[in-house]
Amino acid sequence: MEREYMEYDLVIVGGGPAGLAAAIRFKQCATEAGNDYSVCVIEKGSEIGAHILSGAVIDPIALDELIPDWKELGAPVKVTVTNNQHWALSEKGKTNLPHILMPPLLSNKGNYIISLGNLCRWLAQQAENMGVEIFPGFAAADVLFHEDGSVKGVLTGDMGVAADGGHKDGYMPGMELHGKYTFFAEGARGSLSKTLIEKFNLREGCEPQTYGIGIKELWEVSPEKHKEGTVIHTQGWPLQSDTVGGGFCYHLDNNQVAIGFVVGLDYSNPYLSPFDEMQRYKTHPAFERLFEGAKRISYGARAINEGGFQSVPKLSFPGGALIGCSAGFVNVPRIKGTHNAMKTGMLAAEEAAKALNGGGDISGYDRAYENSWVYKDLKKVRNAKPAIHKFGAFWGTLYAGFDMWLNNVGLGFLLPWTFSHDEDHTCLVLASEATKIDYPKPDGKITFDKLSSVFLSNTNHAEDQPCHLTLKDSNVPVEINYKKYAGPEVRFCPAGVYEFIEVGGGNEPQLQINSQNCVHCKTCDIKDPTQNINWVPPEGGGGPNYPNM
Repeated sequence: MEREYMEYDLVIVGGGPAGLAAAIRFKQCATEAGNDYSVCVIEKGSEIGAHILSGAVIDPIALDELIPDWKELGAPVKVTVTNNQHWALSEKGKTNLPHILMPPLLSNKGNYIISLGNLCRWLAQQAENMGVEIFPGFAAADVLFHEDGSVKGVLTGDMGVAADGGHKDGYMPGMELHGKYTFFAEGARGSLSKTLIEKFNLREGCEPQTYGIGIKELWEVSPEKHKEGTVIHTQGWPLQSDTVGGGFCYHLDNNQVAIGFVVGLDYSNPYLSPFDEMQRYKTHPAFERLFEGAKRISYGARAINEGGFQSVPKLSFPGGALIGCSAGFVNVPRIKGTHNAMKTGMLAAEEAAKALNGGGDISGYDRAYENSWVYKDLKKVRNAKPAIHKFGAFWGTLYAGFDMWLNNVGLGFLLPWTFSHDEDHTCLVLASEATKIDYPKPDGKITFDKLSSVFLSNTNHAEDQPCHLTLKDSNVPVEINYKKYAGPEVRFCPAGVYEFIEVGGGNEPQLQINSQNCVHCKTCDIKDPTQNINWVPPEGGGGPNYPNM
């Protein structure tokens, strides 16, 4: 098909913190050199911020470098952390761990509690003021290549395609966006980034990426229970000792509280449900009074990179680069990644501007990362998450704390080794070897079911479109997943997308995919034990519409 195309100096896929920081820095570099380079950002969400979900407590170090006068310009970064607590939970009680025992790098002094979606909306305004073209509602469906194999740009998805592949009224073919360089800032487990990592063998010499699933709710609580600036992180209950994860509770402004739970996707029990662990978490006595007279106003879920330092792939390739969570720069013990995502976008932008000025390539981006504070930030904590997976919650946490203390005070040479990772989908045991987990029914006041939660995410997909949750083999869900692992996709999905149903009185169930419920968390693409599920972008503009997450 003959398609229309547009040409830019830089094309950026993804309107999150990394992509927007890259666009702004690229324009800054162009201005400093007296050039008028063109840049566009495409975003699959209906608007910038629609698909952005994070806790979030942000370290402003990258924002300070990118836009030093962000306070004067009205950035939505206003709630300073004033009270930082870390709890170890048992089923009925809690121990408030003394702050003096925590490695200094875990301090939140000088950090802010924010809505990352609102920060991205503000960054988009700054970028547009500089001449960046931003196109929300357009999903990048495929990578375009030159004849020599280098990246040429991306193809946006067709609009108005029916489920049977036919064209509906108002059909619009996708457009080609050509860039001298193309940055991929798709977030964790990006569909195009996954393709590029494989094509250019970017993981050679590094560990596989591992992930967690973060589930978050936003509540409006009674003023007398609200403590603006309070940050609480927890470990322990309700998870078993062999499962990595923990919870958070952040008091924002306007009597709003963000509460959430993260489960490492390297868990082994196929009966575990991260969504139900989150619901159970809220019933702990430590939170009991918080939800009295409160109202749940939003819900969302998202996969999080947890591989850290040893899982960062090669970042540049002919014609482009991976930035932000497409590569994976989350500092897991600090529970922060925005600062690193922004900085890597800025580093790549600087290299692209240099290359355009001098006619070179952007391979210098890899060296810039290795010389940056992002590299140092991740190296200090490289063994924390894998230690818990390796030794269990108690001994792993002790080891991680010891390791981080030594690295933090400059004695990292005492522990020169780096632990390895297992791919998350390989970690499930057979259902016959696992213990079933009995989750309590939701009460509709503090705990809820998946469908009512998805409703609060404002998730919507155009009707009658091809299913974006594709199966490589339609026999695998029943013959392997259901029969051997008790159908774990029903539980690891936090949105009720997957269910096994009886059809026509048959002896065996069939997998039904309710793709309209999908909140684009990518967990199914990651945790499916046979890697049979492949997540691809639906029609642009579909998915959740998070207002303040």
